[in-house]
Amino acid sequence: MNNQKFNLILFSAVLSLVGLIVVGGCKESEQEGAGGAMPEVPTATAVAGEQTTCPIMDAPINKSIFVEYKGKKVYFCCQGCEDKFKAEPEKYLAKLPQFKQ
Repeated sequence: MNNQKFNLILFSAVLSLVGLIVVGGCKESEQEGAGGAMPEVPTATAVAGEQTTCPIMDAPINKSIFVEYKGKKVYFCCQGCEDKFKAEPEKYLAKLPQFKQ
């Protein structure tokens, strides 16, 4: 009986940890300390039609994380956002200046 309780507690702890990682994954890149690389910050001098924010999280983009969609690069703030975009790209096109006419 004690072994079953231990396994249940261990399973619950692992499940909670996985949940925290999934929910907080993108927040990690936004909160890096002074020693970490900071994501690009949009500026007033951004070229018209240039993407500066992630279509998923509305956070500053990291130009090393992108996918090509219909011949244009779509940038994201962190890993994981690209998978969400690939699942439903049309849902996010209105947020992307490179796809506006």
